[in-house]
Amino acid sequence: MVLSLLFLMEAKAGQPGPDWMPAQQVIEQALRSGYTQVSELEADDGRWEGEGIKNGQKMEFHADPRTGVITFEKLDD
Repeated sequence: MVLSLLFLMEAKAGQPGPDWMPAQQVIEQALRSGYTQVSELEADDGRWEGEGIKNGQKMEFHADPRTGVITFEKLDD
């Protein structure tokens, strides 16, 4: 249990967890989801957070750390 909490804390501190999908695969998943470019991707708050271009607009998105599925997206302010 303590080991699991340690991994979770590391993931929240900006480091991908040991069971996370690699960043390159998350980028590929975003591209399959309609993004034409991913300009930023980082581990934060227990998820992947990124920025990219979708439908010609700059977007922010969150992706599930294990599947790479986009779970949230909004126009980048």
